[in-house]
Amino acid sequence: MSKKKREKHEQVENGQDAQNDRNGEETDVPAQAPEEILSKTQHTVTINDEEIAYTATAGTMVLKEEDEESGEKPKASVFFIAYTKNGVGDLGERPITFSFNGGPGSSSVWLHLGVLGPRRVQMGDVGDLLPPPYRLVNNEHSLLDETDLVFVDPVSTGYSRPVPGEKAEQFHSVEEDVKSVGEFIRLYTTRFGRWTSPKFLIGESYGTTRAAGLSGFLQGRHGMYLNGVMLVSSILNFQSAHFDPGNDLPSILFLPTYTATAWYHRRLPDDLQANLHATLAEVKAFAAGEYTLALMQGSTLPDDERRQIVQKLARYTGLSEAYIEQTNLRINIYRFVKELLRDQRRTVGRLDTRFTGIDRDAAGEHFDFDPSYAAIQGPYTATLNDYVRRDLAFENDLPYEILTSLYEKWDYGKYKNQYVNVAETLREAMTQNPFLKVFVANGYYDLATPYFATEYTFNHLGIDPSLQENVSMAYYEAGHMMYVHEPSLAQLKEDLADFLRSAI
Repeated sequence: MSKKKREKHEQVENGQDAQNDRNGEETDVPAQAPEEILSKTQHTVTINDEEIAYTATAGTMVLKEEDEESGEKPKASVFFIAYTKNGVGDLGERPITFSFNGGPGSSSVWLHLGVLGPRRVQMGDVGDLLPPPYRLVNNEHSLLDETDLVFVDPVSTGYSRPVPGEKAEQFHSVEEDVKSVGEFIRLYTTRFGRWTSPKFLIGESYGTTRAAGLSGFLQGRHGMYLNGVMLVSSILNFQSAHFDPGNDLPSILFLPTYTATAWYHRRLPDDLQANLHATLAEVKAFAAGEYTLALMQGSTLPDDERRQIVQKLARYTGLSEAYIEQTNLRINIYRFVKELLRDQRRTVGRLDTRFTGIDRDAAGEHFDFDPSYAAIQGPYTATLNDYVRRDLAFENDLPYEILTSLYEKWDYGKYKNQYVNVAETLREAMTQNPFLKVFVANGYYDLATPYFATEYTFNHLGIDPSLQENVSMAYYEAGHMMYVHEPSLAQLKEDLADFLRSAI
């Protein structure tokens, strides 16, 4: 076996050991630093009719911790893909944005190939999805004209793995996840000379939870002050999304998205179908007022008031009054996505309620699968795997973990026996760094992180009035990944670009 082949063979074996650790198997292999691999390639992208030359770097960085005996102890190998605009005189003046998705357990593929990167997935949209095989196209909406980009795969996602001898579970918690991603950002910033660059974070879904945590961690641990944080489909306060007995918040905060969904599928009365935005304004007022007061009364709610609430909920959701009575006025998300189109033997999506699916039977309480995730899983998985090896010349035989479920295994640390709420971390970071600005992107058809729940969280952030203008929000007529809808993608690019300029 040649030296080159032997080294490649050893890399694959080491990667398999890490995969075994990720699955919880014991290993006696001592912790050692795997080889760091960097692949740099040259490309161009056309944005706003301007051709931009850039360097793409796909590779791994080994995270280490200080150790009394060895000095440094390797912990994990983190995979990343970075894009740097060529021809920039001083990189210290060029903005840089670190991007990641959520899950927890998701790679960075969605923001990468959906909206930010120089290449994007061509997959179509609701009613016009393209069949496999799938392709990448030039992304004229990429943010590379405004900022350099670094896409980070947290440990156990993408090609990121713990080193042999280390357990993956140590990275699977709210606080340790923030620390490991924060350490990667510090290391990248140091090695690539970006400490004086304007710095931004962008996260989606649980990635917004991570981003809020990082805003405080980077500032407090490393003195790294950010210019801005971009939150796509945000969830900072988990009480707003957990349908637990005794927690009425989600029933209230999901209602406008139920209405938007019913509007899209034409299940509302004619007067409410006339104008989506006027209808949503009416429903928000009902949810925050009359509906909230009714739920607060519990079983003491008078019968005549209960009948009025039932009638209005039926009017605003497209569900029957009999069904709403059976829910005790509290409509769980998974019941809604199954019930709305039950008479058509169809379900609606969770990530994007514009999408519909077909279950084995129409009698169940929970859909068999999320049709909106099914629509994007194949295109993003195929194109990422091809792109990394073919265009970016990074070779790795491990499976690229697009989305691995860590949600039920996640350690909530100090948040045990309570709801995770990193909104306070963000408030503290904004208070200590009054130049920190926040942009929030919301999809009207997103039932994973409903926009009214996000508004509730930020309305209760508790920041000083002098900092209120540091927060801006935008809304799109699509779902969780609003960028699969091309008009929303174009608008999102404009909004992100405007925010970056305003925050520098």
